[in-house]
Amino acid sequence: MSSLPPCPQCQSAFTYEDGALYVCPECAHEWPLQATGEQTEPARVWKDANGNMLQDGDSVTVIKDLKIKGSSAVVKVGTKVKNIRLVEGDHDIDCKIDGIGAMQLKSEFVRKA
Repeated sequence: MSSLPPCPQCQSAFTYEDGALYVCPECAHEWPLQATGEQTEPARVWKDANGNMLQDGDSVTVIKDLKIKGSSAVVKVGTKVKNIRLVEGDHDIDCKIDGIGAMQLKSEFVRKA
């Protein structure tokens, strides 16, 4: 049995999903998925190594020596990073580190300052 809602105009039970819309094949009415109260995927939550929630603009401290790929430089334990920006992906923090420049870090290797 289908769990799709009936058409709000003609009450037809033959509705189907088409991208971000529901469509009624009998009266051709279309309405958004959100109008029925359904939730899309929940917002992503970034957490540091201690489980604290991170937000854009936070300051963090590196908790492990991090080798920089393709270079002999190392980001040392205790390095403070200000004004982080959270992004999607494997390395989920964009930041600038003094003396090194723009970098991407994994949130599992920092703690909130």
